[in-house]
Amino acid sequence: QVQLVESGGGLVQPGGSLRLSCAASGGLFSASHMAWSRQAPEKQRGTVATISPRGNTNYLESVKGRFTISRDNAKNMVYLQMNNLKPEDTAVYYCGAFGPGFTSWSWGQGTHVTVSS
Repeated sequence: QVQLVESGGGLVQPGGSLRLSCAASGGLFSASHMAWSRQAPEKQRGTVATISPRGNTNYLESVKGRFTISRDNAKNMVYLQMNNLKPEDTAVYYCGAFGPGFTSWSWGQGTHVTVSS
């Protein structure tokens, strides 16, 4: 079973940047699809970005050009670089993994991101 621990959240002003990190352990990281999702207050959780084992990426339309997902298979890490942050990006951000043999995504505990002046 994979364990995922997110870090890097915090308070940032509009237009600022944050880099979220996710440390994975206990699974076949290099063979896993990885993702970031977020849940804003009183809203449903939604996928922000995904990255395949080969590094193919997909993004939520509203974050394209601002967010970048990346992975380091040597370190079992996945990252989300967030630039030009907007108040509507405020949410709890979760790291997810879908590895070989998984029947559903596994998610971490989340890290809070607040974009406010």
